[in-house]
Amino acid sequence: MAEKKSLEERIETTKQLLKESLNTVRAGRANPALLDKITVDYYGVQTPLKALANISVPDPRSLLIQPFDQKSIGNIEKAINEANIGINPTNDGKVIRLVIPQLTEERRKELVKQIKKYGEESKVAVRNLRREINEDLKKQEKAGEITEDDMKRDLEDTQKKIDKAIKDIDSIIEDKNKELMEV
Repeated sequence: MAEKKSLEERIETTKQLLKESLNTVRAGRANPALLDKITVDYYGVQTPLKALANISVPDPRSLLIQPFDQKSIGNIEKAINEANIGINPTNDGKVIRLVIPQLTEERRKELVKQIKKYGEESKVAVRNLRREINEDLKKQEKAGEITEDDMKRDLEDTQKKIDKAIKDIDSIIEDKNKELMEV
């Protein structure tokens, strides 16, 4: 029974990782999560941007970054440029402003492909979980730890959970695509 709980936890983890990956995809509106994976060289240590500055959304098309230490503003600007998120920062000496441009049709299509790729990676991860559990159940049955009927029931139960997880992943991807296609 322990692996059933483990399967559900691992499926949830996979879905959560997918959501985090999708948050970093620029959908044409300001979202502080765009900057989550950016690290800044702060006195020789790679530090997450959100640990060095307050990030706010003054309007739907821009992000405002207010560093806690004004001396780090140049390094923050450099890190944003190096992160290649497709947005040029403007620095007025006190804050950095990121204006999110409208997405072109071509860029939207590229992002849809990227989103689908994230979704496929998540589905593969979930299917790998199914394969691991199925192999484990077959070993248990072979070793006489569980009966053949128990194994078949558990295999079916596992398949139902995997099918639901894949539907959930498809739904997450579809929601992100809708958000991306909003003009």
